[in-house]
Amino acid sequence: MKRRKLLLGAVSLMASAALVTGCGSTTAATPTPTEDPSGTITFWSPLAGMDKVAAAFNASQSKIKVNFETVPNGSGGGYAKLSTAVTAGNGPDVATIEYPQLPQFVSNGQLQPLDGLINKSATVDKLKDETKSLVQFGDKTFALPYDAAPMIMWYRKDMLDKAGVGVPKTWDEFEQAGKKFKAIAPDSFLASFNPNEASLTGALAWQAGAKWFGTDGESWKIGVNDDPTQKVASYWQKLIDQKIVKVQQSFSDEWSADLASGAVVGVLGANWSATGIQKRTEASGQKGQWIAAEVPNWGTPSDAFYGGSTFNITKSSKNPAAAAKFIEYLATNSDAIKARGNTGSAFLAFPGLTPVAQQAYDASYFGNDIYSVFDKAYSTITPGWQWGPNWDITNTALKDAYGKLTTGGKITEAVDTAQTATVAGLKQNGLSVKE
Repeated sequence: MKRRKLLLGAVSLMASAALVTGCGSTTAATPTPTEDPSGTITFWSPLAGMDKVAAAFNASQSKIKVNFETVPNGSGGGYAKLSTAVTAGNGPDVATIEYPQLPQFVSNGQLQPLDGLINKSATVDKLKDETKSLVQFGDKTFALPYDAAPMIMWYRKDMLDKAGVGVPKTWDEFEQAGKKFKAIAPDSFLASFNPNEASLTGALAWQAGAKWFGTDGESWKIGVNDDPTQKVASYWQKLIDQKIVKVQQSFSDEWSADLASGAVVGVLGANWSATGIQKRTEASGQKGQWIAAEVPNWGTPSDAFYGGSTFNITKSSKNPAAAAKFIEYLATNSDAIKARGNTGSAFLAFPGLTPVAQQAYDASYFGNDIYSVFDKAYSTITPGWQWGPNWDITNTALKDAYGKLTTGGKITEAVDTAQTATVAGLKQNGLSVKE
């Protein structure tokens, strides 16, 4: 299918001039695998505990030494720092990049393909298609995925019980539960809508069957405001208008205070949300009250990824063979998961690693078996999604438009604005685009 031959800048094997104009190129020849690489490499990551993982790798062998550096996360300037460093030729050997941003780095020619460097049969070939397709472009592999983060709904079960409602299975049931909850707690909200999380809008649209980015012949096809997305936008606008959900920045002081006080009793997040929820609510005596649940659906069980990171070899690397050896350790070795320790409720892409992460994480704060929920959610990921060649454009446009939600703006208007901005931005970058 065309998704497997995603036309991304100069990495496209179809080499369409309309698509590669204005993009960087990756011209290095496929390297010859090195059976026993050696040398010193650098590793940049914002993920907690990766310093311990690098140390464990160093201790496990003597030929490769990893120098680790903590960098800000993407929203904190980490991607800008990485891009600048790689362009200048002094970037790290190994970097951490999230799924939405990965195609942009590939399109700009800032990453090296892993083909010929990694043991494909022992790594990529073992991944689920929904994950594998997010790291492969033009029949080349540009990353090994770390976590596969299913979207998860978190609730104060005691408050659902107080309102006399069960865990909503569908979005219609979610709305009805919100109305019943408002009847017993008029000043509280069932959940939040987070205007600073454009990728969450992407996940909700993905779950509904949207296709924001695709290819049509030799052109990009953009559908940020396609019919499934409009359905999602109209639905969440209705929830905002009915005051079932509150518009507020996730991870803000206001959001944290509302979770602690019970003013907001639900979180639309992912598997990794557990740590943040516990941190913000345990002082209020809410242990055992929070549960994980599958995200409500539109009639058929379905889900999408919200977040998730990959490991890559940058164009700057002078020792890609050693970097590849380290990437395989990061993404597929249980010792790496053990070394990272209890840093969160990770759900990992490589088969067999999630149970290792589960053993390291203390989930006793929650009132149900959260990992069984993660497993069910992961099994219903909607196939066919891909991210576009410049997520920054769409991300910025959505966030800017969402800034008007508390002063009369509408989500439907925001996705229309993001569609227009995305098309214009990609055309400005020299890409052929269709709507």
